[in-house]
Parts: sequence; structure tokens; C-alpha cells
Amino acid sequence: MKIFAISDLHLSINNPKPMDVFGGAWEDYLLRVEQSWCKKVTEDDVVLIAGDISWAMMLPAAVPDLEYLGKYPGKKIIIRGNHDYWWKSISAVRAVLPPNMFALQNDCLRLGDVLFCGSRGWSVDGETEEDKKIYERELIRMRLSLEEMTKKRGEGDRAVALIHYPPFNCRPEKSRMTELFSEFKVDKVVYGHLHGRNVRSMPCVVMDGVEYYITSCDQVGNKLVEVL
Repeated sequence: MKIFAISDLHLSINNPKPMDVFGGAWEDYLLRVEQSWCKKVTEDDVVLIAGDISWAMMLPAAVPDLEYLGKYPGKKIIIRGNHDYWWKSISAVRAVLPPNMFALQNDCLRLGDVLFCGSRGWSVDGETEEDKKIYERELIRMRLSLEEMTKKRGEGDRAVALIHYPPFNCRPEKSRMTELFSEFKVDKVVYGHLHGRNVRSMPCVVMDGVEYYITSCDQVGNKLVEVL
């Protein structure tokens, strides 16, 4: 079983929203994602999608986008991004997912000897009081997911975390979120959210032995990243 990741697909299958207005990296981006996916992924593999899945505002409008992802090879694990307004109730989301797709929200999923956990996260540099409150809540949610992972973890099991927002700033420096991942001995972390040519990010950052991978599709050439 191989594990790949991609994020920020911003799908709008039934109500197309041109993405190339955001720059040349978005021209025919879905075609390139599809080509990469079909070339690399088998039915035994896993694809992690770290948020910003669909432009839809309500769940019924997001269903075609979820079904579009469901037709591609492999098992898919998704988390909520800041633009996933359609994602309100985790039970409602899970009820419409294709059979080969799983949604994480403050919990943990085992596939083989790998445990997957995650939450949306929030900006580590939030300046407003509201930003700080949301960040505190997301720390609690991620801890809940990691604690669930710890209960299930056995000898030889590996842990992979999904988070939509970068868990550190652009320098990058340690944060309370990265300290959580270190505390719980997570092996890999995938994140997205960042876009544009001026983003200061590295394909992989290592902190305390934890490997962090950026997976925003325009930052990875619209190709799936192999993380495990």
C-alpha cells in the first residue's frame, strides 16, 4: 500500500468555475491531476486530500464532486478545508461519500498498519481574537484525533496526519501544532491551503523527525505527492 496526497482541488464539476483566473498553474490543472493519479495510484493505495475539495455551498451540490473523486483508483481520505462550506455535519458528509472514500473529523482511521488522523487547523499567525479562539479550538480537535490514534496504535504502526492549514509559519518555525505532532510521534503530516507563485514553502520540512509535505495542487505541479 502506497500513500499519496493532493489538496485544494476546488472542484465544481456540475457548475464549472474557471480556476485559470488565479494564474497559469491552474490551466488544465484537473487534467494533469487526473493523469498523475491514474499513472501512480492502484486500488490498493491511499490518496489523502487535505481540504478545499469543492466550491459548493451546500452538501447536495458537493455530491457530484465527491463522486468525481470516487471514480479514481485507491481509497481516499478527506478533511475539511476553509472553503468547504458544504461540510457542516460529519454524519451527513459520511452518508453521501462513495464507498472508497472516508472523512476524518477529530478522529482516527486505520488502513492496514497506518493510522490516519486530522483536523482543519487554522493560521498559526492569526492576529485577531477570533483567529486565536479558532486556533485554540483546532488544537483541541487535533489532540482528540491524536489521542484516538494513540489508543489504536500498536507496534510497527505508522501515523499520518492531515491538516488543511500549514502547521507552521513561512520561515518555518515550530508552533503549538507542530509540538502536538512531535508529542504524539506522528510520522508524516500533509497540509495545503497555500497558493500562488510567491509562496515561501519547501516540498518537505522535517521537524523533530516528523516530515511535513505541502500538497496544494498548484504548489506540486498538479501531481500527486507520494508520502509513504
